[in-house]
Amino acid sequence: MSAVAHLRITLAGAERAVAAGTTYGEALSADGTTVIAARADGELKDLAAEVADGQAIEPVEIGSDDGRAILRHSTAHVMAQAVQDLFPHARLGIGPPVENGFYYDFDVEQPFTPDDLKRIEKRMREIVKQGQAFSRRPVTDGDAREELAAEPYKLELIGLKGGAADAGEGASVEVGAGELTIYDNLDPKTGERRWRDLCRGPHLPTTRVIPAFKLMRTGGAYWRGSEKNPQLQRIYGTAWESREAQDAYLTMLAEAEKRDHRKLGSELDLFSFPAEIGGGLAVWHPKGGRVRRVMEEYSRVRHEEAGYEFVVTPHLTKSSLFETSGHLEWYADGMYPPMEMEGAKYYPKPMNCPFHITIFKARGRSYRELPLRMFELGTVYRFEKSGVLHGLTRARGFTQDDAHIFVTPDQLADELASLLQFIIDLLRDYGLTEFEAELATRPEKFVGDPAEWDEATAALRHALDKSGVPYIVAEGEGAFYAPKVDVHIRDAIGRRWQLSTLQVDFQLPQRFDMEYQAADGTRRRPYMIHRALFGSVERFFAILLEHYAGAMPPWLAPVQVVGIPIADAHVPHLKAVAEKLAARGIRVEVDEGDERMQKKIRNAQKAKVPFMLLAGDDDVAANAVSFRYRSGEQKNGVPVDEAIGEIVDAVARRVQV
Repeated sequence: MSAVAHLRITLAGAERAVAAGTTYGEALSADGTTVIAARADGELKDLAAEVADGQAIEPVEIGSDDGRAILRHSTAHVMAQAVQDLFPHARLGIGPPVENGFYYDFDVEQPFTPDDLKRIEKRMREIVKQGQAFSRRPVTDGDAREELAAEPYKLELIGLKGGAADAGEGASVEVGAGELTIYDNLDPKTGERRWRDLCRGPHLPTTRVIPAFKLMRTGGAYWRGSEKNPQLQRIYGTAWESREAQDAYLTMLAEAEKRDHRKLGSELDLFSFPAEIGGGLAVWHPKGGRVRRVMEEYSRVRHEEAGYEFVVTPHLTKSSLFETSGHLEWYADGMYPPMEMEGAKYYPKPMNCPFHITIFKARGRSYRELPLRMFELGTVYRFEKSGVLHGLTRARGFTQDDAHIFVTPDQLADELASLLQFIIDLLRDYGLTEFEAELATRPEKFVGDPAEWDEATAALRHALDKSGVPYIVAEGEGAFYAPKVDVHIRDAIGRRWQLSTLQVDFQLPQRFDMEYQAADGTRRRPYMIHRALFGSVERFFAILLEHYAGAMPPWLAPVQVVGIPIADAHVPHLKAVAEKLAARGIRVEVDEGDERMQKKIRNAQKAKVPFMLLAGDDDVAANAVSFRYRSGEQKNGVPVDEAIGEIVDAVARRVQV
């Protein structure tokens, strides 16, 4: 009898020997419920696959990021199986995991209805209960075509060398770029195939491992994202490692719906998107305009204190500027079409950076002027497709709080550290406190000198380390022309928003032949830093509105104080108080309407006004007010000067009431 061959693997940092044919599940002693896959030398594997000699193996738990993606991908397969069980003529598109869930696209005769979703979800639960096994097998192109002959979209993907099978947004399952594989869903008792799909995997061991899922909604989606292709029906779902985790997510969604800035914008009379103006183009109502003005003015003051020069540039330019910058080459699809005037083409600007470069180049520059920090609240225009527009967070016209900083090479590291700290400090002033960052490094395809890339990346890392902000390194995810840092915040209900960006750019200074005179009299090229703090005023406004559920802190509230008289005779007293408040810069109104006092209080609470000052006979006699807060708490008989002092102090200190 021949000896059993053994393989050497590394597990939990220690080498060990296993028999040939050992699976990842066996090596990890995984039960397939908590640990649902393996990572071998960085690649995700099914537990049923066999280990290879020399591999370093790690467990993948269902509650990890990778584990959730595998869970959601497997649930998408279960959903597709259920759809084809109930709708045999449905043809399959793609079905990847995405953030917080999954989707699958189908070609069906009629759009899915809410009742259809209930039937599909019921059938999914039956499949989950059966405990069907996910079984992977390699196939040739020919075999795949024969098995999937009834699936035209899968056949198209097989023909796309390097294309994506189960891949859409957020997915990474490829066909044609290597071994083709099919996953079968097998009956646990008979081993008979119940369903199959072209997919790279990995997947859960069985459907029974799926702890919690829910179908959310349906929508239309063009095949492979092109309007030239057929429109398919997309079903969205979510899946989680436990019912508790799913319930928490669904609770967060319900809260997010209440906080939707589009809903609040209408209820609080802040902004709107008139159909006659066009999608993605907001108009700001007086109350919204007040908040925006305060935000912008505070930002201007802070920038000027930090040594920025305020600049203003036009809304459109000749095409030659964007030809030099490269935007017409890289971003033309997202730009509005040009206007022909006097033999030249003029484009609405999608970016501010080339304009700031023209200011730098307007005259000779000395090293003594650097760092030169330019700041602009510059409105830009990008033609986003109508399907992706989303209120103020995805618009076609928006104002960037754009800064471009020009530095000498030896100033780069310190300047980036200073810029990042400025970003964090200013965001804290708006009541945001939870920060995370991402350092995106050089991709495989890039332009420029690798040594400069390394220098810029090291400087960005130095800035992050100095700031103390937790961060991850996104290897290879920088733009082709520069590394960058993205700062993310978490809002009051735990959602993560990408906000501020710091990006080092070597290419635009070269394309525009920028120079400054160095201390030794030579001409040298500056480094350029792109810095967006809010990203856009509109998007930041929307994030704050949702973060505070419309109840903006006193310093940002469109109306900070409402005077509410018990009777008409008390209006003059409150008007005198309002005049004193207005003289101190407070935004105040007196409600002289015909409603009863309690209705006026409800109106002010619905409008989320931070402070209400009530007055009756006793208050007038004592030169006092009853001080009512947004929370419903009330203090009676507060002297007028004391009430004014408290309000002015709260606004000045930017307290988060």
